[in-house]
Amino acid sequence: MAAGPLMVDIAGLELSAQERELLLHPSVSGVILFARNFESVPQLEALVTQLRGLKTPRLLIAVDQEGGRVQRFGGEFSTLPALRQLGACYARDPEEALSAAWHCGWLMASEMLAVGIDISFAPVLDIDRGISEVIGSRAFASDIDVLTALAREYIAGMHTAGMAATGKHFPGHGSVKADSHVALPVDERPWPVIYAQDMAPFRALMPDALDAVMVSHVIYPDKDKLPAGFSRVWVSQVLRQELGFQGVIFSDDITMQAAASVGSHQQRAQLALEAGCDCVIACNDDAGRAQLIEHYVADAQADGRRERRFAALYAGEVQDLRSLRQDSRWKTAQEKINKL
Repeated sequence: MAAGPLMVDIAGLELSAQERELLLHPSVSGVILFARNFESVPQLEALVTQLRGLKTPRLLIAVDQEGGRVQRFGGEFSTLPALRQLGACYARDPEEALSAAWHCGWLMASEMLAVGIDISFAPVLDIDRGISEVIGSRAFASDIDVLTALAREYIAGMHTAGMAATGKHFPGHGSVKADSHVALPVDERPWPVIYAQDMAPFRALMPDALDAVMVSHVIYPDKDKLPAGFSRVWVSQVLRQELGFQGVIFSDDITMQAAASVGSHQQRAQLALEAGCDCVIACNDDAGRAQLIEHYVADAQADGRRERRFAALYAGEVQDLRSLRQDSRWKTAQEKINKL
């Protein structure tokens, strides 16, 4: 069975019979987990085991475990700093900040992998311009070179742990005030400025660090009238052709308010796929998710490309959480976090 184009969510701490049936649909290739899906490590491990055993190829299991205010799993997991704290550390001690970035990436990835999560959608590569509240402390820094250097170390830590890295939100969400979860942001700046500034971290990291990219729901009218995640210009032309990116391209969640500008759930998913996205994320809208799966999105990439790209995102065998906590790197990472 080929991997389908949809990543969806589930409601609670274990799978319902209805959710099991939905996830078995050939259109679904992945599941994204939220805080509502976590109660304890044993419960989460049991849920992940359920998800992994459902189908072949198995579901890709994802989460947003960035740190700071975007950290879905707490409790027995480490409390991770917001990325902005690494930027603040860099201003005091660049060498220490780069080391802390590596350890933060390694720690986040290692803990998620230890319970069977394949990927955390990280890191945020948006520039902290003091404009976007939804990005804010999620960004490393306002200086492009500092941001890129910290992100490179953070990703190196993720890769050492065994997790693929996803840069977001291409081509940059840091220069618009509106929150795409509840509004439609428009970035009126000219293309050369966006290319030279906001895209710089993505361009620097794509050749050897980024395994996947998540595309924003922001309109950049100097390039196209559609939000980037639904735009052939941004996804196929700029990202694939001009920048030569060969990894997985995720849409941002198509149930966000910014996505409503392009039509129904089916129309949004279809546009994202036609634009060139490999995987469309649809969550936090039960009716829309079920309707989308039921009507099955016609797949324009059923030639195996998605399967080949996805292969790089699945986690391999790693140590469990108890063993991880005996690792000297885990203890060093805790010390680095405490200093931040």
